[in-house]
Amino acid sequence: MQAFSLGVVDWLVIASYFVIVLGLGFYLKRYTTNQDDYFLAGRRNSAWVAGLAFLSANLGALELLGMTGNTFKYGMYVAHFYWIGAIPAMLFLGIFMMPFYYSSRIKSIPGYLKLRFDEKTRVLNGIAFGVMTLLVSGINLYAMALVLRTFVGWDWNVSMWVSAITVAVYVGMSGLMSAIFTEIIQFFLIWFGLFLVSILGIIEIGSVKEILHRVPESFSTLWSTSGDASQNGMMITWAGIVLGLGFVLSFGYWTTDFLVVQRAFSAKNLRSARMTPVLASFFKMALPFIVILAGLIALVLSRDPGSGFALVQEGGQVNYDSALPLLIARYYPSGLIGLGVTALLAGFMAGQAGNISAFNTVWTYDIYKSVINKTASDAHLLWMGRVATVVGVVISIGTAYWAKSFPSIMDYMQAIFSWVNAPLFATMLLGMFVRWITPNGAFWGLLAGMGSSFFLFLAVKFQWISNSVITLSTSASDMAGNFWRAWWAWFICFALTIVISFFTEKKPESELVGLVKWLTPATDESDVPFMRKPQTWAIISVVVLVALNIYFW
Repeated sequence: MQAFSLGVVDWLVIASYFVIVLGLGFYLKRYTTNQDDYFLAGRRNSAWVAGLAFLSANLGALELLGMTGNTFKYGMYVAHFYWIGAIPAMLFLGIFMMPFYYSSRIKSIPGYLKLRFDEKTRVLNGIAFGVMTLLVSGINLYAMALVLRTFVGWDWNVSMWVSAITVAVYVGMSGLMSAIFTEIIQFFLIWFGLFLVSILGIIEIGSVKEILHRVPESFSTLWSTSGDASQNGMMITWAGIVLGLGFVLSFGYWTTDFLVVQRAFSAKNLRSARMTPVLASFFKMALPFIVILAGLIALVLSRDPGSGFALVQEGGQVNYDSALPLLIARYYPSGLIGLGVTALLAGFMAGQAGNISAFNTVWTYDIYKSVINKTASDAHLLWMGRVATVVGVVISIGTAYWAKSFPSIMDYMQAIFSWVNAPLFATMLLGMFVRWITPNGAFWGLLAGMGSSFFLFLAVKFQWISNSVITLSTSASDMAGNFWRAWWAWFICFALTIVISFFTEKKPESELVGLVKWLTPATDESDVPFMRKPQTWAIISVVVLVALNIYFW
């Protein structure tokens, strides 16, 4: 594939970013003196810092390349990932779940499972999360390599190793602290570096109305065609969207995925921790105006023979994830193209750094200290965290090659989330809100949920069963299969956990105080002004969400 031309200014912008993030890693190392500094950034962050990092940890390859490419493939239905597929879960985390997470002073989500249930449930989730995180980390490496290959013409192998070494160095030195700082830089780079793509696309085509007019009708609506799966680009009904994405996948990711929740743990107090996902929800709702709009612009241009725009093809297979890099190359002049490339690279590096920082925490506390070395000292755990960072990056290189084999990284991501996060949400929901759920019920229910999801994935992949069996529809895309498979995994875990809990021993209620809703004193916010309460801003966020869905119905 031919590389695009980068000028001297472009190279300076890109090189400056690498120098800054590595410099930050070296600078922050002096403030990383113990395990709390390395794994939780010292719990010193404000709600705004934690909120921007919370969202930015999710703004990796999935959000940028994956969502733009999937809009090209599925149309405006991809906006559901940002609205119904994110906002309700983010608000639920902040208002209802964060008090249990933050107040128990845990260092990871598996740590909560240890306190609420037992050690075996913690280790099971720790292993599953560690595997999932390394698979997702590989996506960010692959995406960075795609950008470097598209713009610079570098070999896939060189691109991946350069990216991996950079992340290993700055995360290895100061852990979550450097990850959060680079995520904040990345947040502003994305808005300043990529928003112009949508603006220039609108100018070229004429207007947003013209863009929607020139794509297939099934690609230009949000809900109005969801009654019949064959009438929309994603080939899914409203039931699959609401149950699979809006409920299971969304809540499974935003409330249990330690990658994002870890940022809220770094907040300086409980109110800041609760405000973290609430503040992030407003920025999350705005992101479709970058990625969804860019995907529709790419689709319009590709349908116009005179535009000269076509997605990259590798081995006869269309690479949907090349849409955004090609738009940057089309619209940005020399100098500005460096800013666009840097914004993409920043997103992928921050995404990978987030995954690696979450992995090293879960490995160190929930697997290594829990199973291998129960008497490890603070200094030894800090050392182990740095070792886990390097090992995690090396393994991520291998998973990057697997991600490269998928036509769309979004399909790959949702498959992974349905294996781990979907059943875990059932376990967490029951654990936090039902006092009589037992340790054995949680363990066997979670194991069955994860196992069933992976089995259904293999069954469809190797054509043992049809996708329509899972989706309950004759018309179904791979994405629809992901949504419904997540629902079935959640349901199996939820049902079995309840049934097994009827016949197994419960934990004493005295051990569940602070961990279960009905056994925990309510948070006293009587002295907090009305406009500073998380609940107030959560209500405003819901109103904006409803308005957006009605407008784009």
